[in-house]
Amino acid sequence: MNKVFVSLLLTLCLNGLAQAAGDAQAGQGKVAVCGACHGVDGNSPAPNFPKLAGQGERYLLKQLHDIKSGERQVVEMTGLLSNLSDQDMADIAAYFASQKMSVGAADPKLVERGEALFRGGKLEEGMPACTGCHSPNGAGIAAAGYPHLGGQHAQYVAKQLTDFREGNRTNDGDAMIMRSIAAKLSNKDIEAVSSYIQGLH
Repeated sequence: MNKVFVSLLLTLCLNGLAQAAGDAQAGQGKVAVCGACHGVDGNSPAPNFPKLAGQGERYLLKQLHDIKSGERQVVEMTGLLSNLSDQDMADIAAYFASQKMSVGAADPKLVERGEALFRGGKLEEGMPACTGCHSPNGAGIAAAGYPHLGGQHAQYVAKQLTDFREGNRTNDGDAMIMRSIAAKLSNKDIEAVSSYIQGLH
């Protein structure tokens, strides 16, 4: 009897996981509204809106849930996710994750400082290198939910780092990893590392 119950429970759990998985093809038909700000393929033409193309599916799905629940405040997205189901959001995340992020260019005057921060951190202040979570080429670690940064708009990255530093963005979890890192960055540091990230690929 116990074996039958366990088998049934596993079957139900596996079915739940299968239904929760995102379908990129289905997602393509659900991103029309997203495209206005983020671009049809997730490569936003506006530097204040993030590129979603090539972003890790796990990271995208977390952000969608956090924005919908209000845990992450994004004024421009107020109400846009209200009518989306968990499956809709999973499909949208899968679609954008399947796209390729375009790459920008870094300001040559800021590359040296930006690269030093991205690759070396500020160890004397206890700030680790960005590469630990976001990888040397900025691709992130999709399985861990660490975002892809390489090629992201500098203006957007700078705003997120500033928001983490000032406590305006707090959805980095109880460990407060991004808030504690951003707290060690000056405005000039943020400008340099954001520019470097924009050209990183």
